[in-house]
Amino acid sequence: MKEFNNELLKLLKKCSCPFTCIKEIKEILKNNNYEELNELNSWNLSNNKYFVIRNDASLIAFNIPKNITNQFKIISTHSDTPAFTIKPNPDYYENGYLKLNIAPYGGILNYGFMDRPMSIAGRLILKDNNTLKKEIIDLKETVAVIPSIAIHQNDAANTNLDLNTDVDLMPIISLNKNYSLNKLLQEKLKLTKEIYDFDLFLYPNEEPQIINNELILAPRIDNITCTYAALKAFLNNINDSINILAIFNSEEIGSNTFEGADSNFLIDTLKKICKELKLDLGTTLANSLIISADNTHAKHPNHDELSDHTNTPTLNNGILITKEINGTTNSITSSIFKKVCEDNNIKYSYYTSRNDFTGGSTQAGVSLKHLSINSLDVALPMLAMHSSMELIGINDTYLLSEAMSKFYQIKYKLENNQITFK
Repeated sequence: MKEFNNELLKLLKKCSCPFTCIKEIKEILKNNNYEELNELNSWNLSNNKYFVIRNDASLIAFNIPKNITNQFKIISTHSDTPAFTIKPNPDYYENGYLKLNIAPYGGILNYGFMDRPMSIAGRLILKDNNTLKKEIIDLKETVAVIPSIAIHQNDAANTNLDLNTDVDLMPIISLNKNYSLNKLLQEKLKLTKEIYDFDLFLYPNEEPQIINNELILAPRIDNITCTYAALKAFLNNINDSINILAIFNSEEIGSNTFEGADSNFLIDTLKKICKELKLDLGTTLANSLIISADNTHAKHPNHDELSDHTNTPTLNNGILITKEINGTTNSITSSIFKKVCEDNNIKYSYYTSRNDFTGGSTQAGVSLKHLSINSLDVALPMLAMHSSMELIGINDTYLLSEAMSKFYQIKYKLENNQITFK
């Protein structure tokens, strides 16, 4: 497990935005002999390990067994994390500081991003004569900070910290009014081409770390931990079913993008697979299951009143099966996953939120708008969700990965009002 968590820390650092996350996962897949497909081309599935990327920020990978059964086993996670997007025409000089015009991406915990080292990552469109080329970039070094107001100048800071996202959360990058983001990028990246456009994120540039061999403190725990767990479980896990790993962008902003879970990316990929392998899509979906893996809230050490009466565990107590009113878990799908866990001595429990708190929908739920399939929502418990530094138990991600691996391997069939395990 030590090696597992050391690799997790590295990925938490490298996955600074959706583009760098998918770039990193692409390299891992290629190093494991996965072949990249293109949505623009027809597919010839003569190999058994593939992946396809949409808009540089979402990825679907799949394994094809020798003895194919009419069954998909799908695990879905997301590549995006709460951060800031950099707006067009971002530079403005005010009060003696050069600042960047940014917008919160996702439901960030505003005060958690103040006084933190920040860097920039994302996608550039570079102009080369009549050709536009894209480049995924990550400065990695600290280039900006969002300064807070000192307690001496704001005596309500410890009682009523009401931050205005258009005033209080604007980062500074220089004291020089003649500097600019464009110059910064040209200088740091040693670019020779014109920056024509960009999709850039300002992200917390802090080192992930382990606390007392019990906890992981890091940026982007939501949802790189589940993404890492799913990736480790998926790699080279080839069995009778068609195992699929779907990593979507845009979950933090509702998934309604070209490459998000609320697009045709997954269903189109499944259709192409069925066409090439001569499988009936409807029959295959009827015997399939999708697991949506994300993070949720652990019992808070100082605020037990925020938890559900019976279904909110603490950290390092294993995987959570989330069963919410607006979720997708039902007794059939949870029973399959519970059997996976129990047969392999993997600790799990249920999670539900308080009735007076509103939770978000899951990626599986969004995907169900486009395909009918049995579905399950699982989660990892965490603290400080959507802050610049989040907290998770050191054991839980490993247990989730083990359960996902066994899920990809288990043989079952849904028929005649019963679940048959082989």
